[in-house]
Amino acid sequence: MTDIYRPMEIEAESFRIISEEIRRMGRELPAEYASVIKRVIHTTADFSYLDTLYFSEHAMEAAKRALKTGSRVVTDTNMALAGIHKSSLRKLGGEAVCYMADRDVAKQAERRQVTRAQVSMEKAARQGDKCIYVIGNAPTALLRIVDLAQEGKMCPAFVIGAPVGFVNVTEAKQRLIDSGIPCIVPRGRKGGSNVAAAIFNAILYETAGR
Repeated sequence: MTDIYRPMEIEAESFRIISEEIRRMGRELPAEYASVIKRVIHTTADFSYLDTLYFSEHAMEAAKRALKTGSRVVTDTNMALAGIHKSSLRKLGGEAVCYMADRDVAKQAERRQVTRAQVSMEKAARQGDKCIYVIGNAPTALLRIVDLAQEGKMCPAFVIGAPVGFVNVTEAKQRLIDSGIPCIVPRGRKGGSNVAAAIFNAILYETAGR
């Protein structure tokens, strides 16, 4: 039991413990990815992410470049949206949005008998921006991103592909990895909105500070 109660001190001590445990495992993290891996472990208390986080070639560069140009950030859940550090994002001229609860999205999804996540990604594509996509729940969102990109209807700047679950999750992640789109993906069934936001914030803090 420690006498640490201030939020930033708690976070700093948590990261110290994480770093120490990684050292005891005899592991050495690539410097380029260390902040992302540690923040995901901090969010989940799950050290299996040491082995499952996939980074495409130049993923960090692509993400930081997009952030510096004020790219719009699109999430597939309001939970992921809530987890994004807005003040840091505003420093770079960016904004984060989620279309899942939009009335037009709900109506179209019901009419077409598809998921809101799919329709949300289509709405994002129509905005015309080269967006960053932060996906933490819906594999159908991830699949639609890949399809739209391959059809030339979307040009994602960077994608965090972290849906969680059992149906089409691993398949959707693999399709993203195979697509060549700059991405970070926790392989396997694990992920979630909290993980997606943690990955994004780690890159955001490196780019804009807090």
